[in-house]
Amino acid sequence: MAEFEKIRYEVADQVATLTLDDPETRNALSDQLLAELLAGLRRAKGDDAVRVVVLASSHEKVFSAGGNLAGFGSDASTAEKFFASNAFIEVFEEIGSLGKPSIVAAGGHVLAGSLGIALACDLIIAKDSAGFGTPEINVGLFPFMIMALIYRNVGRKKTTEMLLLGERLSAEQAREAGIVNRVVAAGEFDAAVAEWAAKLASKSPLIMRLGKDAIRRQMDMPLGEALDYLRSQLAIELSSEDAIEGVTAFFEKREPKWKGK
Repeated sequence: MAEFEKIRYEVADQVATLTLDDPETRNALSDQLLAELLAGLRRAKGDDAVRVVVLASSHEKVFSAGGNLAGFGSDASTAEKFFASNAFIEVFEEIGSLGKPSIVAAGGHVLAGSLGIALACDLIIAKDSAGFGTPEINVGLFPFMIMALIYRNVGRKKTTEMLLLGERLSAEQAREAGIVNRVVAAGEFDAAVAEWAAKLASKSPLIMRLGKDAIRRQMDMPLGEALDYLRSQLAIELSSEDAIEGVTAFFEKREPKWKGK
């Protein structure tokens, strides 16, 4: 997809920023927006010049209001609606397999399906005015597609409370629940996102990829299998040129020069 209509794709200083840009719908996760987001993620994944991916929003108050409710009331058949949900799964999986760190710049409310997208990413920085929630139950729906991601990030009782009551958490409450990493004032928001993106971009891209893949794969393994798998990844890491360069640079008191090998 050469051009995007519902998102903006920009690369600067080894950081790809994918900005949800459908403000008239409050960035509702329509089929087109999800398809463009998926294409943008794949572009970033395949670009060696990109070391970090940031998801942001052009809307002043909302990151995304979640799934496109108009689609639920359409004349499409049940089967068509069922298969349309694959787009969410593809986005979640693409984020998980990026091999590059991802940051959500939550400058506004992160609601419903977009909370799943945010939790699929590695880090979330939120403005102190942003809210987080799963309001689907209030309109006779249930957040099935994002449930697994919430339960893997938030405690069971708190997650159940969110799903059943459909109430919105403040940014600080979301941080306390384990959803958000950092809450900052509006005037500090852009600088905070840029700071973390720059820090992540300065790391070895090879070691970052190995580490991120390991985080994802070991998460649901039994302990014994996880330890065996992680030991194999350690052996691969220690044989890399970047690991040798990193240790050498540390002792020589200089900045490392990563080769990605």
